[in-house]
Formats: sequence, C-alpha cells, structure tokens
Amino acid sequence: MHHVSMNEPHPSSFNQHTEWEAGKQLEELLLDGIKGKASSVDFYHRLAGAAPSQKHQLKLLRMMEDEQRHWWQLTNLYMTLTGGQPVYQVDSVPFHSYRDGLKKGYETELAGYEQFRIACLQAQHQSVYEVLVNTCMDEWEHAKRLSTLEADEESRVTSQDYGPAPYVVNIDEATVENNTYRTAIWTGKHLQVTLMSIPPGEDIGLEIHPYLDQFLRLEQGQGTVQMGHQQDQLTFQREVSQDDAIMIPAGTWHNVINTGNTPIKLYSIYAPPQHPAGTVHKTKADAEAAEKGNTNTGYYFMNS
Repeated sequence: MHHVSMNEPHPSSFNQHTEWEAGKQLEELLLDGIKGKASSVDFYHRLAGAAPSQKHQLKLLRMMEDEQRHWWQLTNLYMTLTGGQPVYQVDSVPFHSYRDGLKKGYETELAGYEQFRIACLQAQHQSVYEVLVNTCMDEWEHAKRLSTLEADEESRVTSQDYGPAPYVVNIDEATVENNTYRTAIWTGKHLQVTLMSIPPGEDIGLEIHPYLDQFLRLEQGQGTVQMGHQQDQLTFQREVSQDDAIMIPAGTWHNVINTGNTPIKLYSIYAPPQHPAGTVHKTKADAEAAEKGNTNTGYYFMNS
C-alpha cells in the first residue's frame, strides 16, 4: 500500500502546475508572434515603398495584408487566453537597399515558419492549432514569394542594357549588388555605364584606351590604382576605397588592384562607349577572351 508523504505533491497539483507552465509558454509564444507580425507590417510597408515596379509593390502589399490578418488573429487569441491587451514594442527592421530588404524578409519568414511549426506541434486546443498552422503556412508562402522577387530583381538590375533610352537607376545599389566582372547597364551614342566586381587579391587587369576617357567610382572595397604612359612605368599610384572616384585620361595605361578582404564594387563611365551594348562578362577570363576576339575596339588588355 502506497502512503502519500506530507511533502509529496498531490497528482492534481502537479497537473495544475504543468497546465500553468503550458499556458505561460503559449502566452509568451503569442506575444512574440504578435510583436513579429507588427514588425512585419511595418517592414513590408517600407519595402513596398522601395519597390522598383508596381508589380513588386502590389505583391509586397498583399503580404503586408496577410501579416495584418495574422497580427489580429494572434492578438485576439492572446486576449482570450489572458483577458488583457498585449504590451510590446514594434522593432523596425533596417535595410540599406531593396534587394537587401528582400533578403532580410526571406530570412525572417523562414525563421517565423520554424517558430510556428514547432508551436503547432505543441498546441493542445484545436482553435489555437488552426491559427498557428495558418500563420505557419503563410510564413512559408511568403518566403517563396520573396525568393522569386529577389531573383526577378537581380535579373532586372544586372542583365539588361537600358540604353540609349532615358533611364534612372540607384547606381549605388546596382553597383553593390552586381556580381559579374563587367555588365553594361546603359550604352548611348556618346557614353556607356558599366558595373564591375573585382574579387579580393585580383585586379581589373593592366589596360589602355587610346581614344576615350574613363571615370571609375568605388562603392565598396579598397585597393590600389596605378597609371602611367607606358605599361612598365606606372608612375601614378594611389590607395582608393569606398566613395573614391578615379579619372583616367585617354591613352593612359591603368590598373586597379583589390588589396582588401571583400570584392571591389565599382561603376565605370566610358566616353565614348567602349563595349558592345548589352555586354556581360561574368569573369575576367570572359572579358579577356572577348577582347581577343574583337580587334576593332581600340582597346588593349595585358594578361596578368
């Protein structure tokens, strides 16, 4: 016969404590979810304002509406459970460009999906489960949509030459997001704009443009620029970094060497244009091969 000690908790007390802990966990989960949804509504509203097209803007605003609906549902559930209003502070998620915002949104949605997926497995009431599983499914769907928008934006920014039509672009963003050795984004009759990415330890390559002037501006990274009237006498040398501009006169041998730990991201303006409209060189080797195959450019590229 089992005798219950005066110090041994009664089974009903243990069950009550377990239920109380489960209720507190659910309360904390709902409060975190409410705070996250409020932050997402703010985030999507700002990201839609930075969207480059009406198509992207509408898709982001639809996601914002989904977040608003889940925000309301989670708040209702919290108030039913606790009898009080949730108290929280909305965090503003920063992003420095539209594509950076898409990436952060994607990461946030994946983290939210995992959070609500685990919560669904622990839900003990059908009404709670339904709210959590619907929220979880939308987190996954939003992550997929953001991935698609990011791929579309990458293609828009880096794979089309918009010249010679009138064109406006956030050149800082386009330059930093470019991952090709060279991409022409605008080619007109009298000048051309290209984007370049130079990996750490590599260089543009010693070159000369006999008949045109060139302008370079670094938007990321650091390196050394060398210039001279002969390829073996580069008497001009300067250290360059983000926001520095380089002017290269026609007929001057020049090179930019990446001496940092991150890619140099720069844009170049040729006057007049140097490369065929729509030029995309994914690597330096691609650029060298293209120049060897085209002997009528007035352009000389020395192998490293």
